[in-house]
Amino acid sequence: MKPKSGRSMTDVQLTRITNWFAGIALLALLLWGGRILWLRIRYTYTNDAQVTQYINPIISRVGGYIISVHYKDHQSVKRGDTLLLIDNREYKYEADQASASINRENAEINVLGSQKEILQAEHEALEKSIVAAEARVTKQQLEYDRYKFLFDEKSATAQQLEDIKATLEVYNSELAALQHKLEASRDRVNDVDVKKGVINAEKVRLSAAANRKHLDVGYTVIRAPYDGRVGKRTIEKGQMVNPGEVLGFIVNRETPIWVTANFKETQLRYLHLGGRVQVVADAYPDEIFYGKIISISPATGSSFSLLPPDNATGNFVKIVQRVPVRIELDKGKGGAKLLSGMNVNVSVSKNQ
Repeated sequence: MKPKSGRSMTDVQLTRITNWFAGIALLALLLWGGRILWLRIRYTYTNDAQVTQYINPIISRVGGYIISVHYKDHQSVKRGDTLLLIDNREYKYEADQASASINRENAEINVLGSQKEILQAEHEALEKSIVAAEARVTKQQLEYDRYKFLFDEKSATAQQLEDIKATLEVYNSELAALQHKLEASRDRVNDVDVKKGVINAEKVRLSAAANRKHLDVGYTVIRAPYDGRVGKRTIEKGQMVNPGEVLGFIVNRETPIWVTANFKETQLRYLHLGGRVQVVADAYPDEIFYGKIISISPATGSSFSLLPPDNATGNFVKIVQRVPVRIELDKGKGGAKLLSGMNVNVSVSKNQ
């Protein structure tokens, strides 16, 4: 038996089911639209944001052949872990040579020290000889004065006076010669001190060179500068590397992860240093990360571009500018899941 409307029971049921689905869909759209509207009223929002971390290159400070590699692709490493080893034999030979040069200078200093002791002994002996010579001269001078008095009194002959005078002159000459030798001895002792000063200066130079060589030996062991994760391994055993060559990259895990969010200039009135922020990553849409604003750029992003726009050229088109804002994520809130470069959505409450 058919209904009075002339439609079958199946059509009525389909219509009723379709109306129910349409009503549910409309209700869902209204709820979703209401939620979005409520969020837009309460929060300022941007999806132009990315996770940022310090990614630094692994650089070799010396050149040489790689003898071993101690990490794999994307491996986690700790501060001080050995990443690469470079053949250090040549650097060790140079360091040993520099150390040998220092030992040679030390030996020369020891030789000069012995020479100085000998010269000082000779100097002291000359001083004693001078004291004895001065005593002889003084005694002979008194003898001469006595014979001179006797000669004046006609009690001594001229020959006796001449003999005494000649002896006095000999003693004076010997004293002068000893004093000259004493001056020369003092100069030789000073020369030894000057030579020791020159050698000490050379020793300082060689010590600095040796320390530099030992640094090169240490540079042959390339270690992780901090906790982090290395990127793709691009170096292999047996490769020749040059000083300053980039051997890979490491992501720093010691510093907090932050987000660089590019807010519109019209949203800046809602942003304040220390303001709390909610972050939702595209990779984890069901998880909310929290952080705070730690800095706001002093200029728009376009101002820092290589070719900033010049509105005076006559091609002015008003475009809402973006201002980079740095947001530091809270530690221990699952932020380790986020990787540098991931896209995130940032929301800031307007009531802060």
